[in-house]
Amino acid sequence: MRRLFPSSRDDVASEVDPLDAYDEPRPAPRGRPWVTVDMVASVDGATAVDGRSGGLGGPADKAVFRALRAVPDVILVGAATARVERYGPVRLDPQVQARRVARGQAPLPRLALVSGRLDLDPTSAMFTDAAEPPLVLTTTSMAAGHAGRFAGRAELVACGDEQVDLATALAELGRRGASVVLAEGGPHLNGQLVAADLVDEWCQSVAPLLVAGGSARVAHGPEPERPTVLALHRVLEADGELFTTYRRRQ
Repeated sequence: MRRLFPSSRDDVASEVDPLDAYDEPRPAPRGRPWVTVDMVASVDGATAVDGRSGGLGGPADKAVFRALRAVPDVILVGAATARVERYGPVRLDPQVQARRVARGQAPLPRLALVSGRLDLDPTSAMFTDAAEPPLVLTTTSMAAGHAGRFAGRAELVACGDEQVDLATALAELGRRGASVVLAEGGPHLNGQLVAADLVDEWCQSVAPLLVAGGSARVAHGPEPERPTVLALHRVLEADGELFTTYRRRQ
């Protein structure tokens, strides 16, 4: 994998290991963890092929995906995405787990699912095979009414009365010790994060494909009061795939 920006030399792109490239400081903002969003899309903006994102990324994208998962304390994902993408428990190589422990983190990040309706199956592998019970960020009424169904499988956390308030959810994750949260979508969750001005870093993989169709864009939903201004932080390339990182402009 080549680093195109920033490059250590003007004339030669630098070879990098994604684990090293994405392992860098991410200072948590006041009152909540740092939030990184990771998405993949085709050149023409599609986020899925046949309904799933897996058809977009090649081996390099999977390597970047694993490298980004090595970073956070919590992986945040919408319930619909977890179902469609058939999420299982978070797994990392032993060497990556040792790397996390050496920098003071738990061996594995904890999974946190956003679900206002609790339309999740507590017998699925992401619950039954998890090293630590996932967090489910939901509404007050749902948390009270469904605690028994998820007992021993997940921890239900009330983060709003009528709908899940993501600012409250992130503050709660911060109180539980999370300094970095990796949001893996889907587009609706991303749109809510953008609208609430809660995104600090956006990692976008661009697959060299033209897909067309009616696939959703990487973030959709309510418009924010103003766009979040980002600055280009990094560009990597492998086998025609681009891996861009933008960070909130300070």
